[in-house]
Amino acid sequence: MTDRPTDLIYDWNQTGDFPKPPRKVLVTDETLRDGLQSPSAINPTVSQKIELVDLMCELGISKTDVGLTGASAHQKEHVYEIYKHVLNTGNRIKISSAGRTVIQDIEGMVDIGQKLGHPLEADLFLGCSPIRQYAEGWDLEKLLKVAREAIEFAHKNKMTVMFVTEDTTRGKPSDIEALYSQAIDLGVSAICLSDTVGHATPHGAQQLVRFCRTIAEKRGRPDVIIDWHGHNDRGLAIANCLAALTAGADRVHGTALGIGERVGNAMTDQLLVNLKLLGWIDGNHKRLREFCEKAAKYCGVQIPYNYPVMGRDAFETGTGVHAAAVIKAMKKGDTWLADRVYSSVPASDYGAAQKIRIGPMSGRSNIVWWLESNGHEATDERVVKIFEAVKKTHRLLEDREIEALIG
Repeated sequence: MTDRPTDLIYDWNQTGDFPKPPRKVLVTDETLRDGLQSPSAINPTVSQKIELVDLMCELGISKTDVGLTGASAHQKEHVYEIYKHVLNTGNRIKISSAGRTVIQDIEGMVDIGQKLGHPLEADLFLGCSPIRQYAEGWDLEKLLKVAREAIEFAHKNKMTVMFVTEDTTRGKPSDIEALYSQAIDLGVSAICLSDTVGHATPHGAQQLVRFCRTIAEKRGRPDVIIDWHGHNDRGLAIANCLAALTAGADRVHGTALGIGERVGNAMTDQLLVNLKLLGWIDGNHKRLREFCEKAAKYCGVQIPYNYPVMGRDAFETGTGVHAAAVIKAMKKGDTWLADRVYSSVPASDYGAAQKIRIGPMSGRSNIVWWLESNGHEATDERVVKIFEAVKKTHRLLEDREIEALIG
């Protein structure tokens, strides 16, 4: 590798008063629960789900919700098999199942835990916003009652509970405080703040997390884990996750490629990339691409061509100026430099590489580089022939088309 100066990148992200998370950063993946609630997703086989969970563990994801046990016998069987696999392999990932604050939903989780000799963690959710209460005909007294009964039933059966309020980001402070105070007093291990309809902005996420952190401290439980679960309806899911962490959240949730209800959730893959680049987590993410590609295949969704990091075009360029800079870095034999001169995300950290293409906006350096990289002599005749041909097109040329021009 070529010697390089140490000050090639000035990082404005690390300047000023932008805060860092005050607590250890953890990531929960919800691909196999919320992700599969996408209108376009299909339900993977149990063996495919186990593959994805194993990859989550390797990527350093701390917890995954693997399904709604109470939804069907089929779902319950999948939760059972995944949990059994994790217990038998000793994977360092927590497994949970989601359910309503309804005893019937929890009974299925209890049954799985008893069969495997290890209680399953329960993520119990309940709508809390005024609009949801109005639509359902609920009041706060009813919410407190069903939440208390569900949490007490789960604890009676030795289960760890994360208490989830749906639509928290549109909830009244007094209702949120009443529900979380009761849950904390009942001994839940975590409370989950849900941006169920993607309503929050980063400022709103911070305000809500700080409010709920104060509730936990007032109840004498600063150890209570605060989770942030966000959707992407306004396109702010990743920004909200980062904001929530800086305000004191412990865990942020995501799904592979952001699949989920409506337009989906925060993207687990983009979360991991940003958290790593910010220096907030460590870990080897070279198999992140494999995780995303398998999730796309098994869930029946497509990865958009311009999707960050994982998309087909993420590390390709056919633009002359851009390509020339990357090529000069490559000629120095410096992968680090080539990865960063025209990219904020280093391709090699995520199982990819910079790729030079030839198109209408390409310069001669693109053509020379392509020819030499593909084992062809970059003669003037070949360069001119390809250059003249590509300037008449309206798109990038495929490798086979360039080969045909060479003859």
